[in-house]
Amino acid sequence: MKTLLLMRHAKSSWKHAEMPDHERPLNKRGNKDAPLMGSLIKDKELVPQRILCSTALRATETARLLQENNGFTSETVFLDSYYMAEPNAYLEALQTLPDEIERVMVIGHNPGLEGLLQILSGQIVPLSTAAVAHLVLPIDHWNELNLDSEADLVETFSSHDLKEKEKKGKEKEKEKEKEKEKEKEKGKEKSKKKK
Repeated sequence: MKTLLLMRHAKSSWKHAEMPDHERPLNKRGNKDAPLMGSLIKDKELVPQRILCSTALRATETARLLQENNGFTSETVFLDSYYMAEPNAYLEALQTLPDEIERVMVIGHNPGLEGLLQILSGQIVPLSTAAVAHLVLPIDHWNELNLDSEADLVETFSSHDLKEKEKKGKEKEKEKEKEKEKEKEKGKEKSKKKK
């Protein structure tokens, strides 16, 4: 069994319309989301042994922020073939990996990444920017991976999920504080009545 993480690059900037697509950097949100996703990957104990990444600036910046902010020691390989790649291009690079590597992350682009996810899992799952799909592959050797491989999609997660979780956590804290205040007020009322 091998583990494959498919990650769409974080949100990129469209500020400079004249800039070549390959050179577009991350925007403010992308710069926040990439390290968040790195933390989540670390928390889930899914830190990859190797990262295969598109050479587009938005993808390389995503990889750098994932690693720098979370202490990943993963080797990163930058591939021109992953820039706006079709599913086959992603597979070809994965097939050449050494078998001692158990967990790999691909950082790339839609629609090819979603296409690969659909082919491997048999499911149509949207990948928003900075989203990750966690797949388990029924193979022992990377060169066995092909378009007929049937992967198990364990989960998908995104920075949006993290933000929702944080929001719910804050709401719960507020509720607890309100309950404590109510209990204090009840206590004060009881002591007043006793007097």
